[in-house]
Amino acid sequence: MFLNTLTPKFYVALTGTSSLISGLILVSDCTLLSNELPSLDPVSTLSPDMQWIFEWWYFRKYGTSFIEQVSVSHLRPLLGGVDNSSPNPSNSTNGDTDSSRQSVSECKVWRNPINLFRGAEYNRYTWVTGREPLTYYDMNLSAQDHQTFFTCDSDHLRPADAIMQKAWRERNPQARITAAHEALDLEDCATAYILLAEEEATTIVEAEKLFKQALKIGENCYRRTQQLQHHGSQYETQHRRDTNVLVYIKRRLAMCSRKLGRTREAVKMMRDLMKEFPLLSMFNIHENLLESLLELQNYADVQAVLAKYDDISLPKSATICYTAALLKARAVSDKFSPEAASRRGLSTAEMNAVEAIHRAVEFNPHVPKYLLEMKSLILPPEHILKRGDSEAIAYAFFHLQHWKRVEGALNLLHCTWEGTFRMIPYPLEKGHLFYPYPVCTETADRELLPTVFHEVSVYPKKELPFFILFTAGLCSFTAMLALLTHQFPELMGVFAKAFLSTLFAPLNFIMEKVESLLPSSLWHQLTRI
Repeated sequence: MFLNTLTPKFYVALTGTSSLISGLILVSDCTLLSNELPSLDPVSTLSPDMQWIFEWWYFRKYGTSFIEQVSVSHLRPLLGGVDNSSPNPSNSTNGDTDSSRQSVSECKVWRNPINLFRGAEYNRYTWVTGREPLTYYDMNLSAQDHQTFFTCDSDHLRPADAIMQKAWRERNPQARITAAHEALDLEDCATAYILLAEEEATTIVEAEKLFKQALKIGENCYRRTQQLQHHGSQYETQHRRDTNVLVYIKRRLAMCSRKLGRTREAVKMMRDLMKEFPLLSMFNIHENLLESLLELQNYADVQAVLAKYDDISLPKSATICYTAALLKARAVSDKFSPEAASRRGLSTAEMNAVEAIHRAVEFNPHVPKYLLEMKSLILPPEHILKRGDSEAIAYAFFHLQHWKRVEGALNLLHCTWEGTFRMIPYPLEKGHLFYPYPVCTETADRELLPTVFHEVSVYPKKELPFFILFTAGLCSFTAMLALLTHQFPELMGVFAKAFLSTLFAPLNFIMEKVESLLPSSLWHQLTRI
């Protein structure tokens, strides 16, 4: 049973261990040189036999191989490996299925709750720089969102809605704008005004005017289908579509107010929207609210919003985690000094702030480099990947100013954020407060971000310490030396003598020079001492 349960990893580890032990014995006996080197052969063959005896005893007592357990549990993580034999949820009965589902759920792409306006902001950037800030993949996802939110099966009953259903599928922006104007020539259409506000308006003021026109039409359609929603599935889908349209319009109007400096008005509109439609959490309106409240420096209300949404049962985001860290850092950052903290230790409030920063960095490790301006920002995409570089850009683009406004907050972040990686040495395999960092984020971010002029940030890889690299090299060199000595003892003896003579040649030269310079009587007295 013992022989049958051994795996190939056991034999690899056994060979390496035996070579290491033989090499250590060789080093300890290297003073024997070539005449004594053959005496190492019986000892070298004895060490694997002793290892086998120990392995048999360990297996009988604990039911597992000692070398395999040590190699898999301690050595492979140091070399960047992943233990596929350890029990974990993905290796259960439906291991492959659960693993694939987890990968899909972790790499789900979300609509950016604070995305910019295409006509008034993204296109303006293109006019100035000649660069496209949005990728085709990102815009394609937006087209799918628009078809989901702004269309329904009964659109063919109204000519304007039928035109807009085709317009949302158009790839050419000018064709979409032309279709929206055609729909408005037939009748008033809220979704046509939305498209023009998003893509044709060149300023936020123009976009706000178009959204206000869309609001009047959207409210009328919403009230009409609200009364008819229980008359059949057709009216129910229409009402669901009209609800999405109304929520989208009100949210974008609130964002227009925020961009135009009417922040208190924007906060009121967002609060009213969240009270009117509490179940539509997919729009993440609370993240818009948090940013506006931070602009007003209304930290008490920010804390109240976090108390509601920073819950273990709700999905997290960089906005939630880093805003919570900012509030805790605000209480201690103005008086924080790393020198003083190293002398007296961290106070309770400082410890809470550091733990909040570590929690935020574990969730999204890419944000600090943007907040500390170690990496340049670009325009945020229309979709983000949670815990990815795209989410970090979207958060830092709007919240960097709030961190700068809190005195000492960036200094505290700079001094403490890298400590997170010491708490989680292997984040791709095991998390601390969250699930292990998903491996697929880099691939998805490369689709969402313009890699032509932006270098996608990847998870900071843990570098192996010098001691481990030195030990690995020394062990490999010792094993190779032992093998060569066993196969060619006479030749290795000659090589050892030549090496030692070369090594001591400078010392002999210095000694000869000293003897020639010092008087013979003085040298005689020194040798006697």
